[in-house]
Amino acid sequence: MVDAFLGKKYKLSTSENFDEFMKALGVGLVTRKMGNAVSPVVDLQKDGEEYTLNSNSTFKNVVLKFTPGKEFDQETPDGRKVKAVITVEGDTLKEVQTNADGTITTIDRTFSADEIKMVMSIGDITATRTYKLQG
Repeated sequence: MVDAFLGKKYKLSTSENFDEFMKALGVGLVTRKMGNAVSPVVDLQKDGEEYTLNSNSTFKNVVLKFTPGKEFDQETPDGRKVKAVITVEGDTLKEVQTNADGTITTIDRTFSADEIKMVMSIGDITATRTYKLQG
């Protein structure tokens, strides 16, 4: 269960195909360069039924507050407004974002003792980012 990983900090370690993924989302060149240059630190908190997923970097701090299974409005790091639903399945947070134009993006964040593996897909483009546990 993801609750075993609450309060732990994970820093971006590897990133595969992230530029292609951002291109598929329609992210501009300057924002892509910034997105590729930073190494965010991620942590998960919980208060009652509500989770908070923090991602902090020199480029942007993103805070996702969600109750599993309930749709919420989200502004993505690149500024898009989407409807999102995050469910908890074992050690994985499964997020589905629906863009205003109906485009679906999925993000699976799988927690383990020493890392978070984040797999993001839009259409046939998939990116994988791995965050390593910080001392």
